[in-house]
Amino acid sequence: MIDFGLKNKVALITGANNPQGIGATTAFAFAREGAKVALVYKKVPRQFDKTKTDYDGADRYFAANAGDATRVEGRLQEMNADYLIIESDITDEAAVKEIYTTVLDRFGRVDILVNNAAEGDMDGLDTIERITPSVIEDTFAVNVRGSILMTHELIRHRGDYGRIINLSTDSSQIFAGQIAYGASKASLEALTRSIALEVAKYGITVNCVAPGPTQTGWIDADLEKSVVPLIPMGRLIQPEDIAETILFLASEQAKMLTGQVIKVSGAHAL
Repeated sequence: MIDFGLKNKVALITGANNPQGIGATTAFAFAREGAKVALVYKKVPRQFDKTKTDYDGADRYFAANAGDATRVEGRLQEMNADYLIIESDITDEAAVKEIYTTVLDRFGRVDILVNNAAEGDMDGLDTIERITPSVIEDTFAVNVRGSILMTHELIRHRGDYGRIINLSTDSSQIFAGQIAYGASKASLEALTRSIALEVAKYGITVNCVAPGPTQTGWIDADLEKSVVPLIPMGRLIQPEDIAETILFLASEQAKMLTGQVIKVSGAHAL
């Protein structure tokens, strides 16, 4: 078993209230390795049918993202993890500063930042024919502005260990049907490279993980049947696949790996 050297490191992870999501799964993985975890989330209210939340699909996904982090916290308690959960808005500069103040007061440092929180239109408005200014603004506010603000504060409060891992999507370069979302993630990939060059002098690495179709509670049985044939490795990506990659990028073993965008997609969208 790999020792990632993460015991007592402090990992700050955004977008972590969905217990099936990449953020929560990554938090569980860090906790397993003995790291301390600080989770940030914001409730995203969307309509859903409560009778359809017992199985994977849009209603389960919407319900999870509209709720608090109670189920995530329960799992962390079962693991005897050292954790902190904060409900906040990473698009607000003052809120971001308060996030770091809270985490530093509790743990004294932040070693690892995982920019996982994301926003995307779910109403079919993210095409060049239907897009609205609010879709553009909301998408870029979280995916780009929020990630920059969170990264800026990490650099301000840097210690002797630094890892930044951004979350993109494997289709960022060509994402017809979700143009603002794809463009925001492509921007995050560009930021990954640029920031990596700026902070290399501090020994801080900056990398990006670009997941393929991942089962975070969103993909129902019918959608799975249509998506899996597009994945050469023949199965949906699981949140654990992403979390294990993030662990490696956060580890001492990856100390010279920086400025990279790594697709974890089963060869989808290469």
